[in-house]
Amino acid sequence: MKYSFIIPVYNRPDEVDELLDSLTKQTLHDFEVVVIEDGSAIPCKDIVDKYAGKLDIHYYNKENSGPGQTRNYGVERAKGEYMLILDSDCILPEGYLAAVESELQQKRADAFGGPDRAHESFTDVQKAINYAMTSFFTTGGIRGGKKKLDKFYPRSFNMGIRKEVYQALGGFSKMRFGEDIDFSIRIFKEGYACRLFPEAWVWHKRRTDLKKFFKQVHNSGIARINLYKKYPESLKPVHVLPALFTLGVVFLLLVSFFWGGSLSLLLLFALIVFVDASLQNKSLKIGCLSVAASFIQLTGYGTGFLVAWWKRCVCGKDEFSAFEKNFYQ
Repeated sequence: MKYSFIIPVYNRPDEVDELLDSLTKQTLHDFEVVVIEDGSAIPCKDIVDKYAGKLDIHYYNKENSGPGQTRNYGVERAKGEYMLILDSDCILPEGYLAAVESELQQKRADAFGGPDRAHESFTDVQKAINYAMTSFFTTGGIRGGKKKLDKFYPRSFNMGIRKEVYQALGGFSKMRFGEDIDFSIRIFKEGYACRLFPEAWVWHKRRTDLKKFFKQVHNSGIARINLYKKYPESLKPVHVLPALFTLGVVFLLLVSFFWGGSLSLLLLFALIVFVDASLQNKSLKIGCLSVAASFIQLTGYGTGFLVAWWKRCVCGKDEFSAFEKNFYQ
């Protein structure tokens, strides 16, 4: 068997149903599916059982330990040569596995990843969040959008790796957030070949509302400082931009009490995002929501980054004591 899909799940049975359904439609069939329930209060076993006759599928239930350790649990029980790691809120186009196979036949890779897109069925909020996470104007990322990158760091929503490389690296660390970036950094530090597969893309739902989205990106900002403490060289200027944006927003809001014109810069940014998002999505409503999502993406990440910098770099706290409430409940 060549491929094993590794899918950790936490309280998302409906999403798992959509993902498994998309796996039944793959044009290549040399794969198994390993679903690992990470101590969910709402299990997905009944959903998985529906696909027993359609997929080579295996279901495991374990105590909650976070996504990284849950993926490790699944990989230990997988049989494939390549581990294909997905988030449960993804849906695959029917040519996904064929695209992976084509890339591997053209050029060897020890690890790889692909981009994500918004599906037509996604809600307007999900499409706005997708815009915020992929737009040039938010630093949300290249996230697989460029075909030529010196280094592409796969993320756990769409990541592939040879099993023997996974085992050699010891799998994912015990970090509860940012563990996929930590894993990608170690892939490169050990000299393994890792690249982008631009046609192996997924539809990625992300968060379903803006409050959950803020929490997600806030934790991402925290994770970036935790990664910096482990790998100082990993911090790049682009990682600091959301923090600078956040400080700039606070400054402009304070100045606006004395000079109303200071808000013109924020209004200009909002206008640029509104026009770009409206054109991309062909919807003025999504354009408006994208303005809110973009400010949340930047300030959420920025506040997380600044809080973590203060606690870890200034106050000298370790990862556990600084963020026990965020990650270790």
